[in-house]
Amino acid sequence: MNGCGNAFAIFDVRARGGALYLAPEQVKAIAAPERGSGCDQIMAIEKSEAPADAFMRIWNAGGEEVSACGNGTRAVAWLLMQEAASDQVCIQTNAGLLHARRAGDHLVCVDMGPPKLEWNEIPLAERMDTRGIDIKVGPIDAPVLSLPGAVNMGNPHAVFFVDDVAAIEVETLGAMLEHHPLFPLAANIGFAEVRAKDEIRLRVWERGAGLTKACGTGACAALVACHRRGLTGRQAKLILDGGELLIEWREADNHILMTGPVELEYEGEMEGL
Repeated sequence: MNGCGNAFAIFDVRARGGALYLAPEQVKAIAAPERGSGCDQIMAIEKSEAPADAFMRIWNAGGEEVSACGNGTRAVAWLLMQEAASDQVCIQTNAGLLHARRAGDHLVCVDMGPPKLEWNEIPLAERMDTRGIDIKVGPIDAPVLSLPGAVNMGNPHAVFFVDDVAAIEVETLGAMLEHHPLFPLAANIGFAEVRAKDEIRLRVWERGAGLTKACGTGACAALVACHRRGLTGRQAKLILDGGELLIEWREADNHILMTGPVELEYEGEMEGL
């Protein structure tokens, strides 16, 4: 499946029971386009206890198991809603319970919960204001990039504010900054160009996956980071390489809603797992 071009291989292992355990080499083989499915993340749908309808396990293409993936959650939610002929679903993840609802034909809205904003929640290696953390790229007295916002959306994000995202060497800078000493668990690196109070152009280097066409948690983090700096309102259209997401940071309960498209590309079987 894909969500805004963010590609996923999704394994449903509920019928056999138990969890799906994949070694890093298996994950890389499945994700490789030349011999596997060619994807950014791998998901496993496993059995779960109420109130969740299922448990979702997630790996990045690099082999690491991670806790959150916004676009992947929408894809899994759509599958579960189609199966149950329902318009809503609850998914258990290692980051907590996520509630999703149908928002149209192949359109899903997920409540991503509240963002984590304290330095030790990101986490960062030292205490600092997460509205603009102490990272600079380029000369010390005239940095090309500096003071990204830091947000945890079930995974850590650093969002740089740029004038023209097309002029940013995302792959070079993302690979360099992903493992910056400030990020003990590494981080997703976003580059946000604010075009209006309700529109952001975004590109994201995903931790363990590289440059992808879209990143749902990255879109959520970008809106939060931009709003905290007074650059946008609490709702905006996020324009990513693979499509558009609508992100709303609700003031009433501090939760973030992410709405966007999903697409089922093909189904098949894989032996030996």
